[in-house]
Amino acid sequence: MSTGSGRRGCFPARWPQLGALSAARWSALLSGERAAALPTAFALEVLANGVSYMAGPALVSVLGAAGRPGAGVLLAAALVVGGGLALATQRRTMPPLTGHAERRHAARALLRSAFLRQAALGLALGVFFGAMQVSVAAYAVERGTPDAAALLYFAFNCTNLVGGWAYGAWRRGDSPRRHQAAAAACLTLASLPLTILDAPLAVGATLALTGLAVPVLLILTSALTESSVPRAVLTQAFTWGNSASAAGIAGAAAVSGRVVDTGGAHAASVWLRGPRWR
Repeated sequence: MSTGSGRRGCFPARWPQLGALSAARWSALLSGERAAALPTAFALEVLANGVSYMAGPALVSVLGAAGRPGAGVLLAAALVVGGGLALATQRRTMPPLTGHAERRHAARALLRSAFLRQAALGLALGVFFGAMQVSVAAYAVERGTPDAAALLYFAFNCTNLVGGWAYGAWRRGDSPRRHQAAAAACLTLASLPLTILDAPLAVGATLALTGLAVPVLLILTSALTESSVPRAVLTQAFTWGNSASAAGIAGAAAVSGRVVDTGGAHAASVWLRGPRWR
């Protein structure tokens, strides 16, 4: 999604979007005079997601190697259910309820360009994530070193954490939209070499550079979504953005798989040029 933000794939049709619910709670807690702290809160969410995506697969792999593959699935399900229930019981952080008439009137904001731009960026980031997962795996397999894919993902995830931490700790003084445009441009430029590079170290270094820009975009997408719609439909807006990201991941993964089959890993890397944003 979140981000994951951009990386949400579990229980899409049967489970509430916990990232959207969490973001809405942060927005309710840090309103008014404390609104300046929202990017830091969203950065914390990105960091938590990044740690989960690094620790989760490693833990499940250990359980699988120990001869208990089913235990990994049960553990993941228990964490999702337990975390969701724990979030639901936190009454103090729940956003205030609004009436049906107010929500209906506020829903018009979901069709305005300010919000649709953020949803479109979520879709673009989803395309990036979906294509990256397929093309990196295909690259490693084509070289005859499938285990190298884990190291490449590790490099990307490590710089994700660094980028999220650095932006969350930074005292911002410029327009968030300018930051977003700059981060999108950096991601696009950093992704271009992946269409031609072949040496593993060069590919890993390039993926690490893209990892610095991605969390900044995730943080700013949440922050600008929060500022572009009324609070009556804020949770709905977050779910739209998350759903757009999930759709991008699914679509890009499917198309990238087809492209890899016909043109190889470098052909799939064309998708990794990143979102273009003005």
